[in-house]
Amino acid sequence: MITQAVTTQRAPALKVNGELTAIGDVPVHTTALDWLRDRGFTGAKEGCAEGECGACSVLVARPGIDTPTEWTAVNTCLLPIASLDGQELVTSEGLGTPAALHPVQQELAVRGGSQCGFCTPGFVCSMAAEYYRPGRTASTECDNEHGPNGFDLHSLSGNLCRCTGYRPIRDAAYALGNPGDNDSLAVRRDAPPPTPAPTGMVSGEAEFIRPSTLDDVLTVLADRNDAELVAGSTDLGVQVNIFGSRPALTIAIDRLEELREFGVGPQEVRLGAALTLTEIERRLAGRVPLLGQMFPQFGSRLIRNGATIGGNLGTGSPIGDTPPALLALDASLVLASRRGERVVLLAEYFTGYRQTAKAADELIRTIVIPLPLAPMTAFHKIAKRRFDDISSVAIGYAVEVADGIVRDARIGLGGVAATPLRARETEAALIGQPWTEGTVRTAAAVMAAEGTPMDDHRASSSYRSAMLGQSLLRFYFERVDA
Repeated sequence: MITQAVTTQRAPALKVNGELTAIGDVPVHTTALDWLRDRGFTGAKEGCAEGECGACSVLVARPGIDTPTEWTAVNTCLLPIASLDGQELVTSEGLGTPAALHPVQQELAVRGGSQCGFCTPGFVCSMAAEYYRPGRTASTECDNEHGPNGFDLHSLSGNLCRCTGYRPIRDAAYALGNPGDNDSLAVRRDAPPPTPAPTGMVSGEAEFIRPSTLDDVLTVLADRNDAELVAGSTDLGVQVNIFGSRPALTIAIDRLEELREFGVGPQEVRLGAALTLTEIERRLAGRVPLLGQMFPQFGSRLIRNGATIGGNLGTGSPIGDTPPALLALDASLVLASRRGERVVLLAEYFTGYRQTAKAADELIRTIVIPLPLAPMTAFHKIAKRRFDDISSVAIGYAVEVADGIVRDARIGLGGVAATPLRARETEAALIGQPWTEGTVRTAAAVMAAEGTPMDDHRASSSYRSAMLGQSLLRFYFERVDA
């Protein structure tokens, strides 16, 4: 039976390529990718089922920042189809036809951007999202990652070509003009996106709901300790696909207005737990430089289009990318339940391996970053790949030096213990000391002994320890040489 927090008299459905389509009687954990392919939209492919290859990407109409709606590329292999109830998406088949190719498809075709073709529809959708990005304009300031038409190659960072055909794909991206006045998808941006539909789906012993308000969610959480919260599904989707997880109750919270707060005031920055990383990155626009360094290294654009800070912290993972940065920023979390709200310092939030101070009936509502920010910050991520990889070690720095003396230092670490943690001994070795190479080398030796790093397939414990010390030295010399 549908949980009483959701009252719906309508059959779940969504608009696909302009046509309203019933979701139908499917298991609630059915991915959007499987659902689309079962209905003949086979352009989207399953390559990895983990959100790493982009072969499954499509466009979804999401709330925009510069226009009411923005076409956002997402991985359908991770999203449950139930989470798209009432929404609007476009697949590669909906962008153009063989007789009337979309400009993205046309450029890929004439420039040889498709070889075996397996990955091409995913590239088409990710490229189309950047094609329709508001504010993309021609520029004379180009670099290795931005074209003369303003195209940001990072928009394709989550798409892999197994034929290594990247140069013609890049050439096609840089050849794109701007959408014409009669482009229906461009015009669509001027109207609001679909309002999230209250959803209730049941199959067997599993249930998926999308309540309308935060109060409704908290009511369910107070009654059900087996509920799984889902926003971008970038973590839960992997658990479902790879590890066979089938939560008895899944609650969608990604479009709750109460969890989408954003504010930069004189004393603090407030980030709603359900804002995606892409939304936060664009809205902050560099006003928190430490996060500005972290965002491009967090997964890919496809992942950041769905992933949330609330989700990254909610899992309690010791290798998440946001905790080291937020620990360095001295962030706090607002936790909400039917009992009220309370504020917990992030440094006191992690209590054990994938364990946190958050009670079963609570959720993360807001992340609060105090102001002013430290003048010297950095985010270092050590991983096997430059982008779209899980970190072996991640470090966030926030240091204040006045008159040559370290007045304050906060260093967040990830990947070197059962939880993210502050490098307290290293901080103590820095504070009150002169900001010199000798001080930093002494502190680097202390930092190399922080945490309890382990051996695994990503790195050895000795490598992790060595990288901690080297990271602090890098942080120092990058500032001395600047």
